[in-house]
Amino acid sequence: MTTTAERWRLGIVGAALVAGVLLAFSRPPFAQEAAYHAFADDRAFAGVPNFWNVATNLPFLVVGLFGLRWRERLRRPELGPGFLVFSTGVLLVAVGSAWYHLAPSNATLVWDRLPMTVGFMALFGLVVRDRLSETLGRRALGPLLLLGTASVAYWYATELEGRGDLRPYYLVQFLPMLLIPLMLLSGPGRGGLRDGWLWATLALYVVAKQAESHDRALFELTGLLSGHSLKHLIAAVAVLCALRAALRPARPGAPQPAGSPRQ
Repeated sequence: MTTTAERWRLGIVGAALVAGVLLAFSRPPFAQEAAYHAFADDRAFAGVPNFWNVATNLPFLVVGLFGLRWRERLRRPELGPGFLVFSTGVLLVAVGSAWYHLAPSNATLVWDRLPMTVGFMALFGLVVRDRLSETLGRRALGPLLLLGTASVAYWYATELEGRGDLRPYYLVQFLPMLLIPLMLLSGPGRGGLRDGWLWATLALYVVAKQAESHDRALFELTGLLSGHSLKHLIAAVAVLCALRAALRPARPGAPQPAGSPRQ
């Protein structure tokens, strides 16, 4: 049964959601800039073009496998389906982003963005389920994934028609990152997600986006890694924090999977 406090939370987050959608669609459509694919670091290594932008996706693979391996340690087993989808999405980000960076174009960018929407929507669904409504969070996972996929398909279709429209995709990526803090501040959850790790996730996401926006400046500063490559590394740590938010600490002396790290 939904309590009065939960109804207030749902109302506040719902109003913010509607306001965000209306604000996004109050502006004209905007296409993907051609310069988006011109990254500062295009160095090849061992025959791999754009090597560092490709190679720095490896941490997503490792973190995604970490999530799949440790899902039995969930603080709330009810979060299992969303956690599984989130971990799988992160793993696929490694593949999709590496594929994109081998030959950057709108066509390959589709395969970068599709798994990212899976990750964003799954994380959003997990927080909804733990903070707002068990029933809503459970039922919303499928529609959220469909919405994320549709936003990428719509963007690419409009690009092919010469009238690119990124608004739905931007909503799918950025609106959850604005609504999750609101849900965290709205009151305690059901104990499935730890606040500190989620706040760390959000903070690192902001840092990653800043690194991305300073791609060339950071490349010139470090002489080794560009802002975009650093974005991959920072975002992978952010995802790891999101996974840790849902996991119980390993009990001392408890049996662990073979080859697992000591904690």
